Amino acid sequence: MNLHEQLARATAPDREFLLSAPVIQRALAGDVTRELYVAFLTQAYHHVRHTVPLLMAVGARVPERHGWLRDAVLHYLEEETGHDEWILNDIARAGGDRDAAAASEPAVATEAMIAYAWDTVMRRNPLGFFGMVHVLEGTSVALALDAADRIQRTLDLPTSAFTYLRSHGELDKQHVNDLAGILARFTDEDDRQAVIRCARGIYWLYGNVFRGLEATPAGMPVQQRRFA
Repeated sequence: MNLHEQLARATAPDREFLLSAPVIQRALAGDVTRELYVAFLTQAYHHVRHTVPLLMAVGARVPERHGWLRDAVLHYLEEETGHDEWILNDIARAGGDRDAAAASEPAVATEAMIAYAWDTVMRRNPLGFFGMVHVLEGTSVALALDAADRIQRTLDLPTSAFTYLRSHGELDKQHVNDLAGILARFTDEDDRQAVIRCARGIYWLYGNVFRGLEATPAGMPVQQRRFA
């Protein structure tokens, strides 16, 4: 069994935990507020702005036996650069406060997910990072375009407020295919287990990021807060 298939099978319950988050079901049903959409974008900004630094760290720590990976990492770097700015622009076009989002602190769940990714790259096996790629890009392909269409119809926002969701939905289709090719070359069992372990952790942590969108630390639903 190739790693892509093994990964999908091993993480199926974890993937279900993420996709069963109530806010995802709400978004796909068109039951979403502008405040909730901006809250999602704000947390996306906080984790997406780490993508390029993480990729740089992976490239620097790739074992020599996987030197071929550096070209793939460079390709990802080129395509991921600037996506955090896309998100801030989407926040502004959705009526949110771009500067406030950029200056805000990430939610604890988001910060935990970022920390887990950094720990994987810096302390464990840097190849495990591709487990995070599997989760984020696979989820994007599965949900982003459909969610963007439904949210836009519900909130009557301009197309320009959905750059991140729509661009990632399309771009990540190719990235998922690229990832399958990369994973097919991971034959060492320790490397395979590092990817699976990271993916399982990210599914759980990302699921909690979504579950946290509907409440502040004080427990007040996002949609009841005053929206600037």
